[in-house]
Amino acid sequence: MNRIDRVSAILIQLQSRRVVKASDIAGRFNISLRTVYRDVKTLEEAGIPIIGEAGVGYSIVDGYRLPPVMFTKEEATAFLTAEKFVEKLTDNATSEHHKSAMYKIRAILKTAEKNLLEDIDSSIEVLPSHSQLNVDNKDHIQTLLNSIAKKSVICIDYFALHSQEHTKREIEAIGIFYKSGYWHLIAYCLLRKDYRDFRLDRIIAIESTGKTFNSKHPTLKAYIAQTAKDQELDMVVIRVEKSIHGHLEYQKYYSGFVSEKTVGGYIEMTFLTASMEGFARWFMMYGDHAEIISPDSLKETVGTIAAAISQKNLQLINSY
Repeated sequence: MNRIDRVSAILIQLQSRRVVKASDIAGRFNISLRTVYRDVKTLEEAGIPIIGEAGVGYSIVDGYRLPPVMFTKEEATAFLTAEKFVEKLTDNATSEHHKSAMYKIRAILKTAEKNLLEDIDSSIEVLPSHSQLNVDNKDHIQTLLNSIAKKSVICIDYFALHSQEHTKREIEAIGIFYKSGYWHLIAYCLLRKDYRDFRLDRIIAIESTGKTFNSKHPTLKAYIAQTAKDQELDMVVIRVEKSIHGHLEYQKYYSGFVSEKTVGGYIEMTFLTASMEGFARWFMMYGDHAEIISPDSLKETVGTIAAAISQKNLQLINSY
């Protein structure tokens, strides 16, 4: 980063918080404290009203704003929440880009909104779990998004789990999505002459071929919808009480969760499932706090399983 860009970035960082320590600036840009002092001096000479207090840090006179855009408290909170997910569920490059964008967003917030974000920052967290993104995925997300935007043909070194083999494929990427703890890439494979689903944590390396493509491919949304249709997935709609909704937060993704909305005192949830019986057995874990909206076949399956359980328990009781 050249000095002009760095000084501009420091100005944005100074506007992003009430007080910014010189050590924080030095750490972010990997520069010495002496360089920080010199860059801040440059900003002061340019007319930026900076207040510096020894042992505390730098702040900008309240009311000084460059951008005209302002956000509400609710919007600011939403940005902070998104920041937590980006940090834990994306690669390093995406996280760094988002962090840089957040500095710019914080920079144009009013003092009240900045205080709000600092106060609730420790109250929002995305906890590590067995389904957390593999951190060793070589920052593939940004590389893939760039190839999609530029319609670049790329070559991937891919490890196929089923065959335990490494293969090199030239592909035309059309989109990425996150499901069940992993990021997936949907792309047209020039080797197989068909569309393929590649897990990002199994991509060892990505190389540019220097070629572009003009092929017409379906959108990611259209591809996913067609795949669900081809796999003959059934749509399930249920309503669960708000009091237990939180307990399903992680489990729902393993049952084909699609979307949800609030309906009165319930959360209406939509799923796509390949196994009605499997879904029925999962539903019965919390069925006393939920209801099935559709399909009727799910109601029948749950009823059949419940009757079988009741009959078996009755037999056990009579045998004593």
